[in-house]
Amino acid sequence: MTATEGTNREERESRSDSRQNPSSQIDKVMLDARLTEDLLNRLLRSNDIGAFLDEGHVADIELTDYLHNLLEQQGLTRADVARASGLNPTVVYDLFSGKSRPGRDNAIILSIGLNCDLQETQRLLRLAGVSELWCKQRRDAIIIWCVNKGYDRVAIDHELIRFNEKPLMSKRV
Repeated sequence: MTATEGTNREERESRSDSRQNPSSQIDKVMLDARLTEDLLNRLLRSNDIGAFLDEGHVADIELTDYLHNLLEQQGLTRADVARASGLNPTVVYDLFSGKSRPGRDNAIILSIGLNCDLQETQRLLRLAGVSELWCKQRRDAIIIWCVNKGYDRVAIDHELIRFNEKPLMSKRV
């Protein structure tokens, strides 16, 4: 890890006291997956969809609500997110206002700018309507590893280029 990567990680960790250690994050993701699977099984066994929905198991949250929640939770401004992500500030504003929806790479970049952990990143991708990161795909595995280590976008792009994968933002070197 370079000095820049270490500094970026320290900055990201200092912004959020609620950050968990990597093994706890993995445990949290696994628990969430099990709970979702249990919920799916309950839905499939249900005789009445209305009763299932009335039980309050389904959350109807919009991407913009989630983005604003993350922004508040991390104590960031949209300008902070634009700076940290490298996205154009107008793009960031449009995403937060709901005027546009991000593509997959921009959603990943946005999650990095918001200092999201892996679970928050996956949820942001789901709410954006794009596919989640999948560890069986080489490029995604690199991104997952980097997010889990707290790398910023530049460091993640560096790792992607190092393994001859398409970077999130810049052109292939």
